Amino acid sequence: MNTEEYAEIFKALSHPIRLRIVCGLLKKDSCNVNTMSEKLNIAQPTISQHLNILKNAGIITGCRNGNQICYKIDNPAVRKLFENINICDSCS
Repeated sequence: MNTEEYAEIFKALSHPIRLRIVCGLLKKDSCNVNTMSEKLNIAQPTISQHLNILKNAGIITGCRNGNQICYKIDNPAVRKLFENINICDSCS
């Protein structure tokens, strides 16, 4: 990865809701928008907007499961970053 790609990742992660989404996905491996909305107590359209930003930054991918899309972390650099800084322990 080059510095521009890292900058795009850090920019996408610079919002508390997106940090919580990523932490949740790292703990659960994959999740759909409805479940995220319930767990985070945030409206589904808001979650979808944040997921779009994370997807555009190359942090997550979505795969169709019936009529739902399940999202997962698809970037090993992001996984390693979160493991090294241990941020998910403080996400709630």
